Amino acid sequence: MTYDFTSIMERRGMDAIAVDALGSGGMAPEAPAEGFDAIPMWVADMNFPTAPSITHAMAERIQHPAFGYFSPRDEYYQAIIDWQQRRNGVGGLEPKHIGYENGVLGGLVSTLTAFAAPGDAVLLHSPTYIGFTHCINENGFKIVLSQLVKDEQGVWRMDYEDMAAKLEENHIHVAVFCSPHNPCGRVWERWELERAMEVYREHDCVVISDEIWSDLVLPGHTHVPTQSVSDDARRRTVALYAPSKTFNLAGLVGSYHIIYDDYMRDRVLAKSRKSCYNSMNVLSMHALIGAYSSEGEEWLDELLQVLDGNVSWACDYIREHLDGVKVSKPEGTYMLFLDCSEWCEAHGHDIEWVERAGWHVGVDWQDGRAFHGPCHVRMNLALPLSRVQAAFGRLDRYVFNA
Repeated sequence: MTYDFTSIMERRGMDAIAVDALGSGGMAPEAPAEGFDAIPMWVADMNFPTAPSITHAMAERIQHPAFGYFSPRDEYYQAIIDWQQRRNGVGGLEPKHIGYENGVLGGLVSTLTAFAAPGDAVLLHSPTYIGFTHCINENGFKIVLSQLVKDEQGVWRMDYEDMAAKLEENHIHVAVFCSPHNPCGRVWERWELERAMEVYREHDCVVISDEIWSDLVLPGHTHVPTQSVSDDARRRTVALYAPSKTFNLAGLVGSYHIIYDDYMRDRVLAKSRKSCYNSMNVLSMHALIGAYSSEGEEWLDELLQVLDGNVSWACDYIREHLDGVKVSKPEGTYMLFLDCSEWCEAHGHDIEWVERAGWHVGVDWQDGRAFHGPCHVRMNLALPLSRVQAAFGRLDRYVFNA
């Protein structure tokens, strides 16, 4: 490979919550016992250096010592247009359809408050990304969950009848959709998106589609933009994207929305501008331009091979060594959502015991209950394979087969 995905990157003291927050309380894992180093597998960022094209683009801009007020360059919009065309087959995208967001969750809140009032209900699928839960609750909205269900092959599926019933019973007109899905890792097929968008159309729902994971689709699967499945989907959907998950840039801050409908775009922009804080950083602009370059694309293609190898290795290991632990192999993202129900029932432990036992030996995974997984843990595999193997070796020896 051209790029380094095997070296262990030291992140301590370099502004990384994943390692510096251990033992600080809240959602952070406890610090490991003496003799175990920490393997960060909870925060959804990567333990790989970002693409060199990004650091080069930022370093080149830093050579000019002025950082005053600015407007986004034409290259910024063209980089997004070209990227969406190359990676997702998107045509007809224009600069006017693209708007900056400080974060995907900020774009979600701007859209939600533009089309609903506090106290209104919002439909989400469950399991659910914890960030959705926090920002929707904290802005005074009511969350209504439609449970994803596993089919006979263990694949997570939407329950369209349940979605329709929940929309009607709760008079819901805004839905939050996750594609690819976090934490389940589903990459929705076109027919699934078409059926979902038909349900939303029948109930006149504005759809907020979080597509931040759209670049991290594993081989054999294809991301289909929600807005692409019909003219109506294009009209009623606010799609949210960012290079942050793809290129490990969350600390730089910088996301964007794609909104084709003029009326919807006017409403969302009116909300997002009111805070006077939703403003682009000049270095994050150059980071995106560097990320969405041909070299950034080459780096991403290698990353996807690495993630696919990590996911396959971990799922095989779980199947062969960890009886009672179940996982549906993700099709996208770099997260596993482990169901420990059978193991806990057989061994007389609850999920909190499992979680803390992992922390004790330095496996810093995340409590799945916050994602509406009753006996689950969420686990980040975006590390060198040697670290993934070390983590599962510890779980095997000290937790599940102790």
